[in-house]
Amino acid sequence: MFSVGLTGGIGSGKSTVADLFAARGVPVIDTDLIAHRITAPHGAAMPQILEQFGPEFVASDGSMDRARMRALVFSDESARKRLEAITHPLIRSETERASRAASGPYVIVVVPLLVESGTWKQRVDRVLDVDCSVETQIARVMRRNGFTREQVLAIIARQVTREARLAAADDAVLNDGASLETLGRDVDALHAKYIALALAQEQAAGPHA
Repeated sequence: MFSVGLTGGIGSGKSTVADLFAARGVPVIDTDLIAHRITAPHGAAMPQILEQFGPEFVASDGSMDRARMRALVFSDESARKRLEAITHPLIRSETERASRAASGPYVIVVVPLLVESGTWKQRVDRVLDVDCSVETQIARVMRRNGFTREQVLAIIARQVTREARLAAADDAVLNDGASLETLGRDVDALHAKYIALALAQEQAAGPHA
């Protein structure tokens, strides 16, 4: 199935745009939700996380202790890579399963770190970037998460730049204070475009694809 990787920096409004596609009947697969599911109590990643990181990184309910793990991987690059070696293959396989089960001309896959990962760009047919200014990102995340400006800037510094994300994208939606109505019009135009691209891909593949 034709797939669109939806990405954007923290606070860019990826969920808002994804919800607008979902409202138009497009299947949306959110890799963040998958990541939460596999690190929930009895999640598929938990046995390996326990083995690799020890019981102190497992909460009393059997889920991953997110706050402790976040602090570790933020300060220790090798720990981040160890965690990703556990979670990324599981996220990929679950994404593929959900994509095969989806119905419709195309599917949206929400991948916050699509550009940073280095592999997702080759696994989707098109990349859509939800774009906004850094100041808008900071204001949104401070309001939503209660973080300080410094905390938000530290997160942004670990992501690729706005310019690099736009350069990697095939399409972009500007969400810098845009109204839902304006965003809706942008999504309508992209929706029509993606249906046409999906149909062209299907026709090119032939009847036995």
